[in-house]
Amino acid sequence: MATQSRGPIYAASPQRPKPLERPPNMTATPGTSRQEMIDIIARIAEENGDFPTVVPGLSVHRHSNAAKLNCAVSKPGLAIIVQGAKRVVLGEETLLYGASDYLLTSIDLPTLWQVQASPEQPYLSMNFQIDAGRIATLIDRIGDLPMTSPDSPRGMTVSKLTPDLEDAALRLLRLLERPEEIAVLLPLIEQELLYRLLIGPHGAKLRQMATAESQPHQIGRAVAWLKEHYARPLRIEDLASRVSMSVSSLHHHFKAITAMSPLQYQKQLRLQEARRLMLEERLDAGDAGHRVGYESPSQFSREYARHFGEPPARDIGRVRRSLVARLSGETEMLSEG
Repeated sequence: MATQSRGPIYAASPQRPKPLERPPNMTATPGTSRQEMIDIIARIAEENGDFPTVVPGLSVHRHSNAAKLNCAVSKPGLAIIVQGAKRVVLGEETLLYGASDYLLTSIDLPTLWQVQASPEQPYLSMNFQIDAGRIATLIDRIGDLPMTSPDSPRGMTVSKLTPDLEDAALRLLRLLERPEEIAVLLPLIEQELLYRLLIGPHGAKLRQMATAESQPHQIGRAVAWLKEHYARPLRIEDLASRVSMSVSSLHHHFKAITAMSPLQYQKQLRLQEARRLMLEERLDAGDAGHRVGYESPSQFSREYARHFGEPPARDIGRVRRSLVARLSGETEMLSEG
C-alpha cells in the first residue's frame, strides 16, 4: 500500500453509489511482472468466484462483470488487484484502488464493495491474510525499526504498490504452480512481505496491531466481542469495561480505527448476517431480523433498505435472480474478492 498514495476518499451513500471512476494502470504491459501475475491468477480462477489456494492464507478472485454494491467482513490482510479496480465503502468513507495500489486491512471491518470489470478484462486480485502473531515474531527477530506515528489510525488504507512488494507477491503466486516448494519458500516469502509492509508507510499500524497493550489491539478485542455477540443488546459501558477502556476512549478510538461507532459496527454485522440467512438458509425477513437481534420487523426493514438500497424482499429477489443468471453465464458477483 514507499510514498503514501491513497485513492480518492469521499462521503458515500451505499444505496446511491457514485459511478466507479477509472484509476490509472488498470492493465499490464505484456512481459512484465504484472502480466505474469494476471496470467497465474487467470489460470487458477478460470471462472468467476473466490478461490482459496494450496498456499495457506492466499486466495485469488475473478469477477467478469461490474456488480452492485455487495457486502463482506474484510479481515486483516494484503489485497492486490492485478487487473481492474475496486471501490470499498467503509462507514461513510469510500476507498478506490486499482492495479497500481494495494489495500492493507489491519482489523476485521464490515464493508460494502463494488468492482470494475468486463468479460474482456475481468477483475483479478489476490488476498493474503496477515497474522498478528507472525508480525510480533518478526519484530522480535529483526529488532528495532524506524519508529513513525501512523499517518492515520484507520484500519483500512490504500497505498502505492512498490516494486519490492510486487516482486514478493509475484513469487508468492508462483508457488501456486510449484506446490512442492511451498513448505520451504512460503515462510521466507511471507516474512519478506511482512517486512516490506513494516518498513512501508503503514508499518507503525502493523506494529500496533501486534502490540498487546496498544489501543488498536484493545479495539481489536472489542471487535472480536462484537462479532461473537452481535445479536445481543449492546451496552457501551460493558464493552468498554471488557477491553479496559473508558467509554469516551472506546468511542474515540473505535471510530478512528473502524470509521464507525460500536453501535454502527454491530448494526452492519447484523444486517450482513441477516442477508446471509435469507440467501443461504432461506429465512424470511422477519425471522432473519429476529435471529440477528432486531425486535421490530419494521425497524429491521428500514435499516436494511438504508444499508443495501432496497427492502429485504426486493434485494433478496434480485440476488436470487442474479444467481440464476450467473448459472446461465450472466454474472453478478456476490462474494468478497
